[in-house]
Amino acid sequence: MTGFGKASKEFENKTVNVEIRSLNSKSLDLSLRLSSTYRDKEHELKSELAKQLERGKIDLSIYIESKTTETPVEINTELAKSYYQKIKQLANELNEPTEHIISYVLKMPDVLKSERKEPNEHDWKDIMSVVKLAINELNKFRSDEGQSLEKDFKTRLQNIEDCLNQIKKLDTNRITSIKERIKKNSEELINKDKFDTNRFEQELIYYIEKLDINEEKVRLKTHLDYFKKTMQEPLGGRKLNFIAQEIGREINTIGSKANDADIQRLVVEMKDELEKIKEQTNNAL
Repeated sequence: MTGFGKASKEFENKTVNVEIRSLNSKSLDLSLRLSSTYRDKEHELKSELAKQLERGKIDLSIYIESKTTETPVEINTELAKSYYQKIKQLANELNEPTEHIISYVLKMPDVLKSERKEPNEHDWKDIMSVVKLAINELNKFRSDEGQSLEKDFKTRLQNIEDCLNQIKKLDTNRITSIKERIKKNSEELINKDKFDTNRFEQELIYYIEKLDINEEKVRLKTHLDYFKKTMQEPLGGRKLNFIAQEIGREINTIGSKANDADIQRLVVEMKDELEKIKEQTNNAL
């Protein structure tokens, strides 16, 4: 499920800003952006995200603004002095200018070095507290979207059920109408004196059984109720997708067996509503 969470908090020596974004995904896919200082904390961070967010394509960014002046590069002062004296001595002996010696000294091996700052546990606790605030904001965003999704599901399920109720009314007279039409057509083609009523009834029963949609109507109503019930379950997104497929099978079967223009029209309406439900089930947790 899509979502966005952001949190910011000021501490004594720093300001921590955290942004977290989520896109729909069948599994948990994490992408982290944080300082190399805290690389060894990635496992702890991923565990917290997995516990809180379950699944989704998650992008997390942590920005730290330090309030203290830090020097990212260390200078080996004693070594630099030694290089300076040696180079200056050589320059004097060769009658070369000495005004740019310092720039050469800084390029010498081991004069400058970048030291990796070791993570501070207290600082990390501060950072994690802000991460949890951002996660809460994301979950709130997801919850609001989920409520909107639930409302949309209920509306579309009710539309399908309304169509089903209309089909039930139409189906009451459908079989009778089919019987009368077949009988009339048969009598027009066959001499009434030669018309075998018993044989006609046998063939009619066989034909009507192929057109009967009572089981499909019952199963469709059952699937609709099951979908509504599953919406209340935690992490029911995948199950909703499966139920939607079963709903589609019953609708398709009704459409293929009905042999009635008005029912076919309602089947098309139900299919349209179901397609919109299927699109949204991919966003449901």
